[in-house]
Amino acid sequence: MEIPDFGVPPRLAGRMSMAEQHEYLRTRLSRRRTLATAGAVAGGLLTGCSSPGSGAATRSPSPATSRAPGSYVTPFGRHLAFGADPRTQMRISWQVPLAVRKPYVRVGLRPDELGDKVEAELRDLRTPELRGVRPAVEQYYLHTALDGLRPGTTYYYGVGHEGFDPASPPHRSTIHSFRTAPARPPERFVFTAFGDQGVGRDAAANNPLLLRQNPAFHLHAGDICYADPTGKGKESDVFDATRWDLFLKQTEPVARSVPWMVTTGNHDMEAWYSPDGYGGQLARFSLPDSGFDPRTAPGVYAFRYGNVGVVALDANDVSYEIPANLGYTEGRQTSWLDRTLGELRADRDVDFVVVFFHHCAYSTSTHASDGGVRAEWLPLFARHQVDLVINGHNHVYERTDAIRDGEVGRPVPVGGSTDPRRDGTVYVTAGGGGKDLYGFPAGVAESYEGNVADRESVDTFRWTKSRLARKESVTWSRVRYRGFSFLTVEAVSGAAPRLTVSALAQSGERIDHFEVRRGR
Repeated sequence: MEIPDFGVPPRLAGRMSMAEQHEYLRTRLSRRRTLATAGAVAGGLLTGCSSPGSGAATRSPSPATSRAPGSYVTPFGRHLAFGADPRTQMRISWQVPLAVRKPYVRVGLRPDELGDKVEAELRDLRTPELRGVRPAVEQYYLHTALDGLRPGTTYYYGVGHEGFDPASPPHRSTIHSFRTAPARPPERFVFTAFGDQGVGRDAAANNPLLLRQNPAFHLHAGDICYADPTGKGKESDVFDATRWDLFLKQTEPVARSVPWMVTTGNHDMEAWYSPDGYGGQLARFSLPDSGFDPRTAPGVYAFRYGNVGVVALDANDVSYEIPANLGYTEGRQTSWLDRTLGELRADRDVDFVVVFFHHCAYSTSTHASDGGVRAEWLPLFARHQVDLVINGHNHVYERTDAIRDGEVGRPVPVGGSTDPRRDGTVYVTAGGGGKDLYGFPAGVAESYEGNVADRESVDTFRWTKSRLARKESVTWSRVRYRGFSFLTVEAVSGAAPRLTVSALAQSGERIDHFEVRRGR
């Protein structure tokens, strides 16, 4: 099949940032009027869209209308996220297959006593046609921000619109619940994490395993659904926006009751939307607005739950390996990170600081380690004594010893413990969320709980500014598992606070565990 003359020529794309590619495409579409929906490509994602090229979404509470009766339109893809304060704020998001009138949420303390309608905000995302390749796609995402909630309280909610009332008998089965964070740190709570999920049987198999942990929230370290299978941050004729419909349906059994806290991977730089490729994430998710600029970097934020401070970062900003968005924040994200880590460490209620992002600081698998992550952020992790770093990107499970000043500060075998004040930080690659698996360097055996095969060193590479060129012989690779898996973390407060970190295989079998301890 002949590919139409559309997009940035390869000879130019290799020398352009995402913003430069976008401006090239925006100007070309404006001049030739190739697509009726060129405004969407230029960043106008929503009803009442912003000026072309701004990359900002003007969010409208006034929904579009549809010719289909509302009673025929069934909401799907419900997913939750905390606001900046998980004790009092929750964001409810969902999707409808057609535009609806007057979308809303009802919330109450009992499933049979939902309150008044709380108006929802429509974010209408348009993906342009590629003539002869794919049709145009229009998707309708709805969001409600709930503030002023009671801490430590279970709420019931239902989403609806004109013609579809979740409180009416035919639709009461669509009512679900969530729980706000407690006012004070609980004695214990659990959260889960992974990256690189995608859509498919192995990705869906996570649902019952995650729910069995009863997590307070879930961290998703990026590469969420793989609508863009190339992951290079460039316009592509293989981009398929409808993968998001499948993903949100697949994830709904968990995300409708467990806050699904995502950040941005390289496959989430969807270059069709806004100069930096984050218009899709802005339309589909409502994440905490505690970052340095939620309108341009939605995957950057922080929140506190109990005695744990959590920081989400966008590693596309610092990655040497995939440079499409390298430096797009002009250092603002790193400055914000320094301030935020300092604030968390100064908070008397925070015992542990957990940071998660996509690209690996330390890994021996396919993508190896990213020199940009190491150069920009590891000094800050050391200065503020970050307790745990969670990455994706490599589709394996791999865990380091405690690393201090680039070297092993303390070996942490399976079942071991570490104190970051003395030993350094443990880095976990939890990229076995469901996408096709990777492996390890030739001749390097897996080593995990019940199958320990310690090695003195492992040969690997790391990405430098120019190319994958620097070979390393490393001693920090402690646990390696080539299989689908996820992370579960139990946080305990009190006189002897600790994080008990475990990795579970798709079978439910434990493949790793260790403790992070901090005395008061």
